[in-house]
Amino acid sequence: MQALLDAIAQTALPTEAQRIFHGRGGMHPGCEQWSLDAYPPVWVLTSFQPTSDDELAAIHAALSERWQQLAPQQPLSWVYQCRHEGRTETRLMAGEVPDPHVVSAEGARFKVHVLRGQNHGLFLDMAEGRRWVAEHVAAHPRRERLKVLNLFAYTCAFSVVALQAGARQVVNVDMSHGAMGIGQQNHHLNGVAAGASFLVHDIFKSWGKVGRPGPYDLIIVDPPSYQKGSFVATKDYARLMRRLPELLAPGGHALLCLNAPELGMAFLQDQMQAVAPELVFVERVANPAVFADVSPERSLKVLVYRLPA
Repeated sequence: MQALLDAIAQTALPTEAQRIFHGRGGMHPGCEQWSLDAYPPVWVLTSFQPTSDDELAAIHAALSERWQQLAPQQPLSWVYQCRHEGRTETRLMAGEVPDPHVVSAEGARFKVHVLRGQNHGLFLDMAEGRRWVAEHVAAHPRRERLKVLNLFAYTCAFSVVALQAGARQVVNVDMSHGAMGIGQQNHHLNGVAAGASFLVHDIFKSWGKVGRPGPYDLIIVDPPSYQKGSFVATKDYARLMRRLPELLAPGGHALLCLNAPELGMAFLQDQMQAVAPELVFVERVANPAVFADVSPERSLKVLVYRLPA
């Protein structure tokens, strides 16, 4: 646990939502169970193994000491979440969580909810993916006419950054009414609601509705790796890829995301070659440095493909 305590002692005052310590990447032997995130003004500690009261007390002491140095006029607020054997326990350990809780990231504002569920409303490991989308849209020669399809949109962070960068239209698709409701709030928070539409549908049953506003200059695919009744990467990713050529405009790009440690880059590349060989691999988007992993194949995969003009 010492590496986690050292990271706390050395961290700067966080002003944006970000990961502070990433034990799961294996770069800190003995600390694989721990991750620490900042959703200012709240710290969120996650453990993937049961923890003792003594361990939590040591972490509380480290956070208290550092917070006194960084923001002596503000009370410390932190949340502990344990995820183990399919169960999740979340506790407020000190202070309070703002309601609503709005954080900044990559020049945008997002509503988060750190006291419920495993997903807090914004995926911190996707920061470079969002940056790639913003830069791609901003540099596009037909930016003012650019159409984006955001599949498995969740709370629509990709949509927000694409519209901020100048995209004309983003179609967001997700099965969750709750997530899409937060997504709509995120658009209003950033003043980009006019360019977005929201389809609460099962993607695999709604290709007609999804394709109608197209073709698209950019398609973002960021599904769960395994969500029973919704998406299982090993059997469903190819079904998505097969649709890309008909949904993309000539010269259009697809951003494919996969966060499954057991599936490497070759899984996506082989599937694409098999079902949509006309799409050309462009690059893998690097993950944020704080998410470094001893095995890049186990970490988040974000791949860019292009349909030739």
